[in-house]
Amino acid sequence: MNINPRFNDILVVVKGGGDLASGAAYRLKRSGFALIMTELPAPLLVRRTVCYGAAVYDGEVTVEGLVARRVKTCAEAQALAAGEMIPVLADPQANIVAELKPKVVVDAIMAKVNTGTTIDDAPLVVALGPGFTAGQDCHAVIETNRGHWLGRVIYAGCGPAVNGQAEPDTRTPGLIGSRAADRVLRAPAAGQVTPHARIGNRIAAGQLIGTVNGHEIRAAFSGVLRGLVHSDVQVTLGMKIGDLDPRGEVSHCFTISDKSLAVGGGVLEAILASDLMRET
Repeated sequence: MNINPRFNDILVVVKGGGDLASGAAYRLKRSGFALIMTELPAPLLVRRTVCYGAAVYDGEVTVEGLVARRVKTCAEAQALAAGEMIPVLADPQANIVAELKPKVVVDAIMAKVNTGTTIDDAPLVVALGPGFTAGQDCHAVIETNRGHWLGRVIYAGCGPAVNGQAEPDTRTPGLIGSRAADRVLRAPAAGQVTPHARIGNRIAAGQLIGTVNGHEIRAAFSGVLRGLVHSDVQVTLGMKIGDLDPRGEVSHCFTISDKSLAVGGGVLEAILASDLMRET
């Protein structure tokens, strides 16, 4: 895929490589920004087939025509950042931010709490979802909750609650098709997942999807397996480990979702509307 290098003098570090982070990375890379993503050594990715962070496991992945490649050093990441490929560095503390001093940091970890991002990390700091306050932890927050406000850029003193924050974590999965909580697969025990199906497989109600230490994970309804964590991940009891999509559309498993693109659009808007861009 040809990338317009219009903004490749502006380095963006995206913390996190999950599906929402990947929606943001896709929007930014397609728009021509230099980009580096950071992840955990064993990322907790559910929708792995649409996550650039999966490069940590596979070495190289392609999502929607953009290639992400695992790199081992800050220097390797910097060398690839302005090109057509997305470098992904296992850097759980995002030490690369202090080393490279990017113009933009995007916290897309989606931990629902701030795990260490500060407003002083870069000239522009954007954060996704709950756990952040614009004007305190970051310059802008992007709403990630499905509904009317999805993808909106929130600044200090504004937003749905006029508090500079995204809507609180509902702890309830969004409705997809006719399903909500039961579409999320959760670990029946602690340990590692042994898969009995692959992402993109059509699954019948009651079918065995996987096991964790001998405990079975079976489908509550018929659908398509849209996500499943990597077998290297150490899961805990009750942890989200998979996603069953009742709509039955296999292509949805391999393309960036509407939600991720909406959130990515919010990140792009926050950058393009910032004082940073007026200075370039």
